[in-house]
Amino acid sequence: MEIQDEIELIKQLCSEKHKHIAFSKLVEIFKEKLYWHIRYILKSHEDTDDVLQNTFIKVYKNIDDFKGDSRLYTWMYRIARNESITFLNNRAKRLKITNEELQEQVLNNLESDVYFEADEIKLKLQKAISSLPEKQREVFQLRYFEEMKYQEMSELLQTSESALKSNYHHASKKVEEYLKKN
Repeated sequence: MEIQDEIELIKQLCSEKHKHIAFSKLVEIFKEKLYWHIRYILKSHEDTDDVLQNTFIKVYKNIDDFKGDSRLYTWMYRIARNESITFLNNRAKRLKITNEELQEQVLNNLESDVYFEADEIKLKLQKAISSLPEKQREVFQLRYFEEMKYQEMSELLQTSESALKSNYHHASKKVEEYLKKN
C-alpha cells in the first residue's frame, strides 16, 4: 500500500462517518498477511482465526491512538505479535506447562491439523524452526516465508539490519543442521 493511500485510509478510520467502511477495507487489505504472520507463531488455524479477530478488534478500538510513527502495517503487526504471545502464554499458564512444552504440543498437533497441508519435509521444517530461539525464529519466518526485506524487518522489530542478517544466518544454519540430523 502506498503511503498516500495509507494516510487517506487512516484519516477515514479516524472519522466516525467513514470508520466502518474504512475498517472493512483495512481488513480486506491486511487480513491474509496478518493471518500468516500469526499462523507461523501459533501453528493452529483455529487459534490463528481467534487471535486475528482479537487483533482487528484491538486495531478498531485503538486506531485513534495510532501516532503515525511507523507504517500502519508495522503497528498492526506488533499488535498481532503481542496478541499471539499473550495467547500462548495464557494457554501455557492454563495448562500449567512451560511455553517450551506448549510449543512441542502444538507441533505434535500439526500432524493431525486438517488445515496444515504438508508432507513430511514441511513438518520437519516446522519442527526445525520451532527449535530456534525466539528472535531467530521470528526473523527466519519473516525472511523465509514472508520474504520480507531486512529494512522492513528492521522497522518492525526495531533492530538493526546487521543484527537481523546475523540472526537469519544463524537460524538458517541451525535449520539446515536440524534437517540433516533428522
